[in-house]
Amino acid sequence: MRNLKLVLFASIALIMSSCASVYYSPGAKQIATSHQKIAVIPPTVSIAARRKIDAEAIKEQQETESLNFQKEMYSWLLTRKRRNKMQVNILDVETTNAKLAKAGYFNNNTMTPNEIAKLLDVDAIMTSNYALSKPISEGAAIAISILTDISAPTNEARVTLEIHDKTTEDMIWNYNHTLSGSVGTSSH
Repeated sequence: MRNLKLVLFASIALIMSSCASVYYSPGAKQIATSHQKIAVIPPTVSIAARRKIDAEAIKEQQETESLNFQKEMYSWLLTRKRRNKMQVNILDVETTNAKLAKAGYFNNNTMTPNEIAKLLDVDAIMTSNYALSKPISEGAAIAISILTDISAPTNEARVTLEIHDKTTEDMIWNYNHTLSGSVGTSSH
């Protein structure tokens, strides 16, 4: 769990400072400057099943990590706001999640991004998806490294972030990136 928090922190830092696939819709910057308040929605987190881990434990870890990722993204946005890198207000995580819970969001009540933005009374929402996996074991990675002098990844995180505008009902920004780590940076 501690290592997963390290991967979370490293992921957020790399996501915001590294090269990746980024999409801006036409007029996205102008639309974003009109936003007064945004909300960070709990991300979808998928963790690839490993041997000896039951489905209920994975589901519980996914829910825990979803809240952790949401809080980290919220904190990162607040830091940017404090440094005057952005002017928009951010709805706090507790209020966001309380309103979502009252609407049945956490009980598989499917909602569009626009419906969520209206429910939360914000101008835009940030949605995200984190897919975490462990392609090969550390032992196998060490063996590959010794035999071939090639460093093989032992964990991977695929990240998608999106901003959806309430007024236009469009996704105005999309970010995709895959992070890989090797021996010593395990996410589990």
